[in-house]
Amino acid sequence: MELLSKIATNDGHGENSAFFDGWKAYDSNPYHPTKNPNGVIQMGLAENQLSFNLVEEWVKNNPKASICTAEGANDFKDIAIFQDYHGLPEFRNAVARFMEKVRGDRVRFDPDRIVMSGGATGAQETLAFCLADPGDALLVPAPYYPGNDRDLTWRTGIQLVPVVCESSNNFKITRNALETAYAKAQESNIKVKGLLLNNPSNPLGTLIDRDTLIDSLKFTNDKKIHLICDEIYSATVFTDPGFVSIAEIVQESPNCNLDLIHIVYSLSKDLGFPGFRVGIIYSYNDNVVNCARKMSSFGLVSTQTQRLIASMLSDEAFVGRFLSESSKRLGNRHKFLSKGLAHVGINSLKSNAGLFCWMDLRRLLKGPTFEAELELWRVIINDVKINVSPGASFHCSEPGWFRVCFANMDDEAVMVAINRIHKFVVQTKSGKQMGRGKLEISLSFRRLDEIMMGPHKMSPHSPMASPLVRART
Repeated sequence: MELLSKIATNDGHGENSAFFDGWKAYDSNPYHPTKNPNGVIQMGLAENQLSFNLVEEWVKNNPKASICTAEGANDFKDIAIFQDYHGLPEFRNAVARFMEKVRGDRVRFDPDRIVMSGGATGAQETLAFCLADPGDALLVPAPYYPGNDRDLTWRTGIQLVPVVCESSNNFKITRNALETAYAKAQESNIKVKGLLLNNPSNPLGTLIDRDTLIDSLKFTNDKKIHLICDEIYSATVFTDPGFVSIAEIVQESPNCNLDLIHIVYSLSKDLGFPGFRVGIIYSYNDNVVNCARKMSSFGLVSTQTQRLIASMLSDEAFVGRFLSESSKRLGNRHKFLSKGLAHVGINSLKSNAGLFCWMDLRRLLKGPTFEAELELWRVIINDVKINVSPGASFHCSEPGWFRVCFANMDDEAVMVAINRIHKFVVQTKSGKQMGRGKLEISLSFRRLDEIMMGPHKMSPHSPMASPLVRART
């Protein structure tokens, strides 16, 4: 007799994938500039650390925002006692206003529709519980974030059906791809309950344009299925075109069925606060709001966090400065990395958002197969000692694409990573095999700086310590 449940004994969490194996390789041998200079550099973590100094400055200047300071301790009891799972009113108001600000004040959000959750992970799962039954499915354009397979399916019992997108049109979502995926699900007697869009995209770093959003909304309305828009990277856009929220499309579409529209948001990426576990569900469906709010009791945001966030996001001068400076720093880092890759002939998908590049290593594969991709990835992990995430982990239909994150480390670590990549590509071109543990830096920091950025190198405000963190993103 099995002693544990099926959930406890299955592999639904998805840790048996290269995406998580890369994390394990980093955890067992993390790079440090002085203590472990030959360790694995973590470029598999989509974390935004480039503007932390702005947050730290605000926290120091606003000690009353925390109940764990002498200045804020008078409010300790009021915040520490039980709070309704609707959330502090000032928290919901501040989050709604921040979401409006991120979207250029072109939309309005009702604070009474803000439902909090333990990060976007909890928000995704809660919505899945509200919208679908075990065995039902959501369509998801691929490549998509590997955590969706865990967040949306492990405990809910629903399925994800990939919508195949291809590099020939820069992985753009098309109506034909949506219809094809929907038809295949029906042929397999799978009931499709919704379409999940990630905008901006993880791992592509691209935006879904207005026309595609309109077409996706028409598709879901025609099929009478839900449209879930994951917008957790909405403030990471660093060049034009700007971000267009599904909320804008809804405002312009008076005939759409509002009961089918839902937004997932969090503060993990835009502000760089994954440890705070602030996830948000915003639904236009009253029943979903009511049900999700009840479910939120299983994953509430602590009132201490709510209070601090409410105070910070209510400071509009700080918010404006942070959003502007964060965008600038992300753009500079993205430019630095993409130029460094291009210098040795490595292209990446043209993108203008997110915390990562979608790197094209197809020409380095021994053959056009996912087995060859995995073999190349093992070399990158074990010999080059960089953790990047292979496209197969993201359900990419074409082997040879890799996600490489750039915002979770300091300038020195990025420089070391680019040097390692240069050395690897040069040796690969010459037919030489890299000996494990014998990687040598072939290009000087000065030379690389001259090649890629001239006199204007990366942001002087980048974090100055490599992250030895264990967040899973």
